[in-house]
Amino acid sequence: MSQSESSRNVVVVIGTGGMGVAAARRLASGRRLVLADNSPERLESVVAVLQSEGHAVEGHPVDVTDRKSVEDLANAAGSGGRIEAVVHTAGVSPVMGTARQIYEVDLLGTAHVIDAFLAVVSPGTSLICIASMGGQLTSLPADFERHLATAPSDQLLLHEGIDLDKADSATAYAVAKRGNQLRVQGAAQTWGRKGARLNTISPGVISTPMSLLELQGPTGVFIQSMIDASGAGRFGTPDDVAGVVAFLAGPDSSFITGNDILVDGGTISALRWNAEAKA
Repeated sequence: MSQSESSRNVVVVIGTGGMGVAAARRLASGRRLVLADNSPERLESVVAVLQSEGHAVEGHPVDVTDRKSVEDLANAAGSGGRIEAVVHTAGVSPVMGTARQIYEVDLLGTAHVIDAFLAVVSPGTSLICIASMGGQLTSLPADFERHLATAPSDQLLLHEGIDLDKADSATAYAVAKRGNQLRVQGAAQTWGRKGARLNTISPGVISTPMSLLELQGPTGVFIQSMIDASGAGRFGTPDDVAGVVAFLAGPDSSFITGNDILVDGGTISALRWNAEAKA
């Protein structure tokens, strides 16, 4: 590592899917980029591409379901300089895994990221977790929401509302993504004591390989109808999300923490108020 690279602030991006790579490219210039993923092959490939584009980037394997693995990533990133931003995009969609996998990766994995990086953040650090518009459409009992927001991570999956083995994957995904939004709310004060912030972004239907799989699944027709009825009338792109990531990572959002930003092209508005979408 050159002397100029060692003096740069650090940006961590967890997940090398479409949104993760777009966010990495948006934030990498002039910073040290720490890229993490659970697939060594995919991680190595993306690191090589970004390095070929001139970015200072290193790869770290991580399993977000394993708290020790996430702590190792946080410590490695923190030892390399001041962490400016952490972007957590890793997740499993309903067509990609079982309810258990979704709860463990999407819900517990996000809790691990929030907990582990708290130890290495400093004033000005911003954590951005990718949730989903599905979380904003999910209504849960108040006691369940409190559990999702505040339960210790080792007890997070121990609630009657979470059935790891019998729940359908779509329900698990909605609960997990609502849990992401609540978890960030619940941690905002603790992070604030260190001068750091954290927020969620809830994308709508974004054109990524994961979304294309969803379109081919049993809910594909409904998803397409939502896109057609939305205000934007199109798929979102990873760059649409990366633009909001850059805003939340920077000083212009310094008074925003514990919040969720919906980036859905008006899909939820259509579902709530347009007869065409409801049909």
